[in-house]
Order: sequence, then C-alpha cells, then structure tokens
Amino acid sequence: MVSMKVHEVNVLDGTKPIGTIIWALAWPAILEQVLQVMVNYVDSAMVGSLGASETAAISVNSSTIWLVNGLMYALAIGFSVLMARHLGSGNRGMAKNVVRQAIACESMFGLGTTVIMLVVSKFLPSWLHADPTIREKATSYMWWISAGYLPTMLMIGLSALLRLSGDTRTPLYLNALNNLCNIILNLFFIFPRFRFLGITVSGFGLGVKGAAMATSIAATITAVSLLVTLKQPQRNIQLEKGSWKTDSAVQKTALILSLPIALERSTLSLGQIALTAMITRLGITALAAHYLANTAEQITFLPPSGFATAATTLVAQSLGSGNEKLAKHYADTCTLWGFILMTCMGALMFLFAPQLIGIFTADTAVILLGSAVLRIEAFGEPGFGLSQLVFGVLRGAGDTKIPFFISLLGMWIVRIPFAWILLKTTALGLKGIWIAMMTDLTIRGIVSWVYYRKGRWKHIWKTHS
Repeated sequence: MVSMKVHEVNVLDGTKPIGTIIWALAWPAILEQVLQVMVNYVDSAMVGSLGASETAAISVNSSTIWLVNGLMYALAIGFSVLMARHLGSGNRGMAKNVVRQAIACESMFGLGTTVIMLVVSKFLPSWLHADPTIREKATSYMWWISAGYLPTMLMIGLSALLRLSGDTRTPLYLNALNNLCNIILNLFFIFPRFRFLGITVSGFGLGVKGAAMATSIAATITAVSLLVTLKQPQRNIQLEKGSWKTDSAVQKTALILSLPIALERSTLSLGQIALTAMITRLGITALAAHYLANTAEQITFLPPSGFATAATTLVAQSLGSGNEKLAKHYADTCTLWGFILMTCMGALMFLFAPQLIGIFTADTAVILLGSAVLRIEAFGEPGFGLSQLVFGVLRGAGDTKIPFFISLLGMWIVRIPFAWILLKTTALGLKGIWIAMMTDLTIRGIVSWVYYRKGRWKHIWKTHS
C-alpha cells in the first residue's frame, strides 16, 4: 500500500540546537495544516459554487462535526501523550503496548460514534431550527459524514501517535494524500460534469451529499495507509505482534488524560452549536457568512497549531526523561515563535478579509458580512494563538484539566452570554456574535498565559506516572 522512509526526530538529542529540533517537528505539522486548510477552502468553494443554501446546509452540521472530531482528538491525545512519555523514559516495549491499546479503543469508539451519529443526523437540522428548505440536504450531508467516523477516528489517532513519537512528516505525507483524494473525489461526486485539461468529464452530481461521501472515502484510504506505515520495522512504535488484551492500567491512564480534553472540546463545540442555533434565526445569508468566515479564519491557526503540536511532543518526552529544564526551554521557545506568527496572521486576515471570503462565494451580501466579522475576529487572534500554544504545552505535561476550565470560562461565561445580550439588545446581528467571540478569545489568551507563567504544569505529569 504505502512505504516510506521513517523520519523520527530524537527530541532528547543534546547535540542539536533547540531551535533545530523544534523546527524539524513544527514545519511538517504546519505544512500539514496548510494542506488541510487548502482542501477545506477548495471543498467550501466547490459547495459554495452551488449556492448559499448548499453552504448553509453544511454550516448547520459544522458545529456538531467539530464536537465529534474534538472527542476523537481528545482520545487520540490521551493515548499519544502516554506513549510519548514511555518513549521519553526509554521503555519502547510499553510504548508499543500503548499503540495497540490505542488502536483497539479508538476502533470501538469510532464504531460506536458511527452508529449514534447515523441516527442523530436525521433529527439534527430540525433541532437546530434550520430553514426547512435546507434540512434534507443537511441531513444527507451529516449521514454520509457519520458513515466514515470509524476510519476518521483511526486517521486522527494514528496520526497523533506518529507525531508524538517524533515523526511529523509521515502524517504530513499521508494527510496530503487524504486531501488529494478528497479534492478528486469531490469533483466526481459533487458536480454532474466538470472541465479537466479542456475535457468535459461526467460526474455523479450529488451536491452536498457527494462532498460528504468524498470526505469519508478519503479518510478510509488514509487510515489504511497509516496502519500500513506503523508496520515498518524501524519505527520506535512499530505495530508488531503482541497482546491485544485490554490493559486496564493503560486504558485508565489514557482516559484520565483524555477526559479533560474531551470536556474542553465538548465545551467549545456545544457552545458553537448554541451559537449556530442563534445564527440560524438570522437567515441563510448570516449562516453562510458565519460558516465561510470560520473556514477562512482557519488559515490563521497554522503557526500555533504546528508549534503547539511540537510543544506537546517535546514536553511529553522531555518530562518522561525527567528533564524539566529542557521541557521549559522547549515550551518557552514554541510559545514565543507561535505567538509572533499568529499575530502576523491576524493582521493579514484583517487586511485581506474580503478576498478570503470571495474565494468561496460570489454572493455579494455573504462577502460583505463575512469579511466584516473576519475583521472583528482579527483582534482576537493573538489571544487565541497564545491559548492554543499554552494548551499544547499543558497537554504534553499531562495538565489537561486547566485547558478545560479556561475553555469553559471563555465559552459559557463570556462568549455565549455576551453574544445573547448583543443579539437581543442591539441591531448588530452576526457582528455582535463575533464581537463576543473575539472577547472570549482575548480573555482566554490572557488567563492561559498567567497560568503558564506560574510553572505548575512542570510537575503535574508526576501524578500520572
């Protein structure tokens, strides 16, 4: 299926400069995110070309999809941090056992999620008060996304294991494959016909349903490819013969690490669902503008996500080896570099907001409203980047409770109440909701930084040893 050179970085190599090791881990993670954002852009532009109602149909489901993906990410991080800790301590045998336990647990979770969401998809649009004209399309889209949740879970989980083992290049290459497959399948599944190299090619013309089908098929191909790469014998976490019997100690520790992350992601995603319910009442234009602005904003996440991934890996393995000083050095550098780049990305987003929204739609009303809310959000990007970088450090340290509490504060004490107040007492509409979002992100960044500077995170990992 797929065979490639192993690119594992030894994060405990004292002969290399700190910056060199960080960059070796960060650049593939950033590039992977760039590719993912680009495919999201292409995906949204393809669906957006069909009309505002198709974009709105996807938007109805977006917050729920973020919720499910967030839970998958939480489970993946719990096992991956535990695996990285064992690698840092030199216990490769235990690290490989964690990999087997992760695959078994994640497979069951993915299968269960598929069954639940196939049922939920039939009722979700009406629960969220979606316009009756888009409910059928929204239901179909969610059903086909749900059908692919087992391979999606494995894709997320296996990619996280590889990244925290020190190999960020393989997930880059295989997620690039996922993106390529997604785009190609989109062309065939979304449109009844399309032009390629001057030739008209016939497609299935399935619209938003086709977009969801393409996503699930691409995830399946990528998950199988990731499983094959884990069989490579030169890997530190090679998937080899061993007991697949449930290891209660491993499962318990991984779930202890995962639960606060799951609560954090649930807190944020449930908040987004609540916001979506507010926005659906503002009409299709507002819903489409909200979705496209969220999609456009993803480009600013690239620097902090890459450096946050590097920080999680570096801190987990450094603390696993007992070197708190090295962990702190890695954490400080990743946070500084990521924050500077995130601030620059926010400035660019403010300047080029209309052009970013214009990538996805030609609807003038959607472009005007989408670019207006993007420019509001630009002021919250430094705070958001800072919180994500600090959260990456804390996850590597096993200090996963604090990100949950900070997210809970930001979403449910600041964002939701403030958005509701602005919606009810002003004529700002969608702009008011995004002002509340910007305020939340700024406060979240300040609180995260204050906690990080106290340094308690360096000692939390010992409680899970």
